[in-house]
Order: sequence, then structure tokens, then C-alpha cells
Amino acid sequence: MIKQLVNLFKLRIGFIMMLTALVAMAATPGRSVTLTEMIVLALTVLVAAASAGAFNQYYETDLDALMARTRNRPFVTGVLTKGPFWLMVINGLLFVSVAIAAVVLNGMAALYIFLGAFFYAVVYTVWLKRRTWMNIVIGGASGSFAVLAGAAAVDPVLTPVPIQLALVLFFWTPSHFWSLAIAQNKDYAAAGVPMLPAIAGNEYAAKVVLGNTLILVGISIMPYFYGMGWLYLLGAVSGGGYFLYRNLKMIQDAGRKNAMASFFASLIQLSLLLIGTVLDVLILS
Repeated sequence: MIKQLVNLFKLRIGFIMMLTALVAMAATPGRSVTLTEMIVLALTVLVAAASAGAFNQYYETDLDALMARTRNRPFVTGVLTKGPFWLMVINGLLFVSVAIAAVVLNGMAALYIFLGAFFYAVVYTVWLKRRTWMNIVIGGASGSFAVLAGAAAVDPVLTPVPIQLALVLFFWTPSHFWSLAIAQNKDYAAAGVPMLPAIAGNEYAAKVVLGNTLILVGISIMPYFYGMGWLYLLGAVSGGGYFLYRNLKMIQDAGRKNAMASFFASLIQLSLLLIGTVLDVLILS
């Protein structure tokens, strides 16, 4: 049952959002935050992301049943039964997380936490996913709001570095997800979901991924010119360089193997960027 709940709430995605929020909090200049504020930020971002992930699965049961990657999700298999109870749980988790963030952190941090969940659950899942290949581009702003929430917890008035890190997450999401979508092209085509590879082909999508990643890497270097140090730059350049390398390999052969390698490279790129940020703040600040 624990495994099913981890699946339902998409806790792996939530954990990434939580880490980006905490790193943004650390990278934002200003007052010192308390341990309580750090814990509250981490948990409220994680819980809000979990509620959005659960709603995504609740709403998309029909699509999930058509794809090999998702047909074992609990609402599809019947392990969990759709109904008012689960909608109450999902909405309740979001309400509680946003309310606690507003009380302990501030109103702007709470607003960004809410918008992160709203963009994933409503903008991406309900409005865009079945209608346009731009779904993951616009809906991907969900991750950016986690960064802004972390920064706003320190200072509601946003400064250049957290804004740039939010843009990094915005451009990271399409390259990350389209790499997976290339690997899962047949699934999305069978389900009728207009993901870019399903409507334009893997080869074209791979070229778009490379172009998007070039923008991503360019933006990821910018914080170095706004106060971040060489440790941050090292993480941004090394992770970005490896991601670009895997993108180029995917252009040469847009098969499943290279697409999954590109997908995992996106995780390495983000991890090195976050690690570089934390080390830069701890050692060079």
C-alpha cells in the first residue's frame, strides 16, 4: 500500500520540487531563516506537489489505462476507488499546505506554492495536456513556482538570482519530459496525447530538445554574473555540458536508449546545478 501511495502522490516529483525550493531559499540573499521555516517550506511544497500529482492521476485514469507506463497506477487498477473521498483528501492537502505556509512563512510564498500545484493540476492536466503539444511548456511553470516560493520565504521581493533559477526550471522541464516522451512515443500516440514526439516525430523532437537545452544552459550560467561564485558555475557548466552531449547523441539516434540517457542526463544536470548552488552558498558566502 505504501508503494501505491508513493505512486499516487508522485513523491519523486514532489521531492525534486522540495529540493529546488530549499536551494532557492539558501541562494536568496537577505535575512537568516529559522529551522522551523526551512521545515515548513519543505513540507508544504512537498504536500502541495503531492496533491497536484494525485489529482493528475485521478483526472487521467482513462489515459493512464492506455499506456504501459501508467496502467499500473492505483486508480486504474482499482486498488483505489475514485470518488468524493479522494477529491476531499486531494483538496484538503493543498488547502492545509498553503494555509500553513501563509501563517509560518508569508503570503507570497503561500501564493507561489498554490500556483505550483494549480499549474500542474489544472493548467497542465485539465486545460492543456489533451489539446496541445505546448502542454508541458506552459504547464512546466509548475516547477518554477517552487523556486519562487523558496525565495519568497526569505524575501517576498524577488531578486535576479531566484528569478533566473525559476527560469532554469521552466526550460528544464520540456527537455526533461520530451526526452522521456521520445522514449515513450508509442504510448502517447496510442493514448492520443499530443506530446511533441507523437505529433512531430522523434527526430524533430530531439532537435527541439537540443535547442531548448541550449537556452536552459545559457540561463543557468547567468546567476554567476549576479553574485553566485565559481562553485555554482562549475555545477552549471558540467551538468549542462553533459546534458547537451546526451542531446546530441539523441539527435544522432532518437531511439529509446538515447532518449532515456537524455532523460537521466536532465536529472544529473539539475542535481549538479543544485549541489553547486548549495556548496557555493556554504563555502563562498
